[in-house]
Amino acid sequence: MTAELVRGQNHPLSGTRLEIRVSAGGPVVAGATLAGADGKVPGADRIAHPASHRLPGLEVSRQAAADHRLAVDLDALPEDVHRVHVLLALPAGAGGPTSFGVLAAPFVAVTGLDGTEIATYTITDLGAESAVVALELYRRQGAWKVRAVGQGYAGGLAAMLEDQGLEQAYETAAAINEAVVRGMARAVAPPPPRPAADPEPAPRRPAPEPAPQAPAPGGGPVDYRHPRRATATPPAPAPAAPPAEPGQPPRPVAGDANGWTMDERLYNQVWGMFEDLARSAAAYRSAVDFAESRLEQELDKVLSDPATRVGPAADAARAEARARQASLVEQARAVLDRDLAQLTAEAEVVEHALPPAFARWDSPVWQGYQVPLETPMALRLGDLHLPERTDLRIPMLVRLPLERGLWIDSGRPSGLQSAVVDATELRRLAMETAVAHAARMLAVYPVGDFTVHVIDPAGAAGAALAPLLQTGALKEPPAAGAQGVSALLERLTRRVDLVQMAVRSGAADSLPPDVDTAEQLLIVNDFPHGFDDRAVNQLRYLADEGPSVGVHLMMVADREDARGYGPVLDPLWRALLRITPVPDDHLADPWVGHAWTYEPSLVPAGSDVVRQVLQRVGQARQAYGI
Repeated sequence: MTAELVRGQNHPLSGTRLEIRVSAGGPVVAGATLAGADGKVPGADRIAHPASHRLPGLEVSRQAAADHRLAVDLDALPEDVHRVHVLLALPAGAGGPTSFGVLAAPFVAVTGLDGTEIATYTITDLGAESAVVALELYRRQGAWKVRAVGQGYAGGLAAMLEDQGLEQAYETAAAINEAVVRGMARAVAPPPPRPAADPEPAPRRPAPEPAPQAPAPGGGPVDYRHPRRATATPPAPAPAAPPAEPGQPPRPVAGDANGWTMDERLYNQVWGMFEDLARSAAAYRSAVDFAESRLEQELDKVLSDPATRVGPAADAARAEARARQASLVEQARAVLDRDLAQLTAEAEVVEHALPPAFARWDSPVWQGYQVPLETPMALRLGDLHLPERTDLRIPMLVRLPLERGLWIDSGRPSGLQSAVVDATELRRLAMETAVAHAARMLAVYPVGDFTVHVIDPAGAAGAALAPLLQTGALKEPPAAGAQGVSALLERLTRRVDLVQMAVRSGAADSLPPDVDTAEQLLIVNDFPHGFDDRAVNQLRYLADEGPSVGVHLMMVADREDARGYGPVLDPLWRALLRITPVPDDHLADPWVGHAWTYEPSLVPAGSDVVRQVLQRVGQARQAYGI
């Protein structure tokens, strides 16, 4: 099973001869450094890069490219090497993008020599950085692991090498960049012309147009198909769109994306809508900024000339400048409105076709809910929207099994919500949000494949937990008090240890009978109240090691309350995906970095849909004797 890592997460390596595959949205330089136990690179002779692409146990690409394959033989590395850092950098001086923020998020996969994937990592949240440490292979107690790093550097390759302790960082970076530029300047034969019988592929939808005279933001389109899905069956074709009226855009159709199943096509279509909205809004904002900048320049020009500073000529020049600015903004808004109208129509069609795992709680699909026979590919955590059109909501889907835990922030909200929601109400809403997400997970997993545990040290979440308790969705009461917290954490850490050992030794069938092999979700309420130092360390261990063996965290916590532990908990917060019980604009997209408003997927007021769904889950468990 492939481990899909998130930043800071690690995974054991089962072999020593590996291949690291890199896929980026444009040409990047791929390299690697060999470091000692302290993480420092002793000299330039321990760096594999295009100008020196081969070291003992390591070989990298000799050219900047969008795709790379790096060969690693851990047994052949020098004995004093304890860490291998895989580096990505944008070519300097080649005329291409200067930051990763305008490219698709780089994807890195660690595979065996037969191509079997061991771990993958998509490097998100990059902005102005032009170099990034993607992965770290490190040796611990005689065994090798891979860790997803994702540390970016706005100062580029030189800053990254300097941070790794290399004294000749700037000289080495200059030599690498010079070699890359020379290589890219070599003549390359163009591809043969496309035969007349081989038509151009049709796009999924018309690409958003940049506004007049505005710089086009971002890079090329992102392919949201799933190249990692191993199957011999060709993807099912997308449904044909109904014919459009003359002069009108194509009518939207649900499932208008690539995929092997309808659910996968819908998932890819939602992500395509997300990208389209991000880029359309970026084009509009860029056009407005351009118009404002041009207006300022023209007004400055009028004021700088004494002959045109005052009088009718000056007034006319200012009026013309403002008219041009208004015209540019109006044209940009017309393009944006056209794109928003098309996306809104598509969102309405897609929303009605979503399966339960992707659908809102008020969707009719929950009325006919049946316990599934297989785990879906993704889960809806809420909706995302931009201020350009707040009624256009894009479902926020995350892959299953969860790649990282969830942190439901019960601290003070920001923006307008801070004036209408007090601290007590926010804590209540945070726990209700956790229960809604847990209920959805229980509902979309097959019978017996998902188990929920709750830690509620002070017993403060009884009302919010009522649907889980009354329907029997919780196999045991919430853990309370120091003794209950300790016992549950001890059991889950033991499960992680045993499953890891069984996987490494290839003896998954030899687990003790008391080990629950189902996916586990631990809901922790009111952290850090009721946690001693040992419990905190166990929680950090579960956050770090748990996801790879099916143990996931859902923390209901206020980070300010945990300040007393100092920076020791910073890795824990970074490992979790922060979501909120009220609307908040803390999330950003991986293409242009917009601040998106997130709204949680909550149950409508007065609805009993969660209780009804959990009752059906309970009935199915009884039928299967679980």
